[in-house]
Amino acid sequence: MNESTIINNYLKKLAIHNNSSLNLNDDVFFDRSKKIVISVDTYFEGLHFIDFKKPELVMKKIIRSSISDLVCKGVKPKYYFIAGAGNRNSFTQSNLKKILKSLSQEQKKYNIFLGGGDTVFSEKLSFTITTIGFSKKIISRNSAKLYDDIYVTGNLGDSFIGLNILKKKFKVKDDMKKYFENKFYQPSLHLEFSKKLNTFANTSIDISDGLVADLEKLINKQNLSYRLFIDKVPISSQLKKLISLKKIKKEFCVSNGDDYQILFTARPSKKRIIINIAKSLGVKISKIGKICSSSTKSEILDQKGMKIKLKTKGYIHKF
Repeated sequence: MNESTIINNYLKKLAIHNNSSLNLNDDVFFDRSKKIVISVDTYFEGLHFIDFKKPELVMKKIIRSSISDLVCKGVKPKYYFIAGAGNRNSFTQSNLKKILKSLSQEQKKYNIFLGGGDTVFSEKLSFTITTIGFSKKIISRNSAKLYDDIYVTGNLGDSFIGLNILKKKFKVKDDMKKYFENKFYQPSLHLEFSKKLNTFANTSIDISDGLVADLEKLINKQNLSYRLFIDKVPISSQLKKLISLKKIKKEFCVSNGDDYQILFTARPSKKRIIINIAKSLGVKISKIGKICSSSTKSEILDQKGMKIKLKTKGYIHKF
């Protein structure tokens, strides 16, 4: 089984009479009457982060990954709760000081506040983050319109390369190593741009599991398909160099997740508004595809218009 099988075949039955659960088909809980938005994420050592040798960076990653669920909904995160499970090797005085300093920096950077949490002893290290924000509305999944343009913020693929460098699967020069590792630990979030999403976006999601996997989740309950242009997918100059040096494929780099950029759709008539807002805020924005009728199959095209088949569409939680 995978994550969606467990949700759809079992857990969804428990939420059938609760509209705020959004049919368990989104990354947040949204109570419209109380204007509250909540997300929950769990991170395990060895799965979501390799080890705890740099606790200050691990904490930055999990906090940003967590609040990203609200950011992509057009909601400003306000409070976070953290539950940590670990042992004396993980929660040493030295590590706790680094954790405190890192969380303090993230609170200041994103204007968020610790609300509470829990600590328990465990041989395996993990953290669960609950994030809370307040809003009258959110940009939900499965609200795309036929012929919508598909957009993404920032660059994709850097974090995946950073992870592979940390796993010692790629050997690169020190300056490049530092750049990619930093992108893995400290993804860029666009809070100011997020505040404007409601003025033009029909539907949105953050890219956590992979560009294609998350795009398919974005429209999974709709009778629609997509056309994605791989040459339009934005990548950094550093990744362009690495692709050339290592002879790796661009589509492989951008389809493996951990980017936490905002993936959204909008009407073609909103193009000028989107470009102007992005420019005024200094946010890179790229139009990478089109929402199409279900009468045609979803497809990914290269620069020559030829169809591309991916070995993986992104990360899938299997049980």
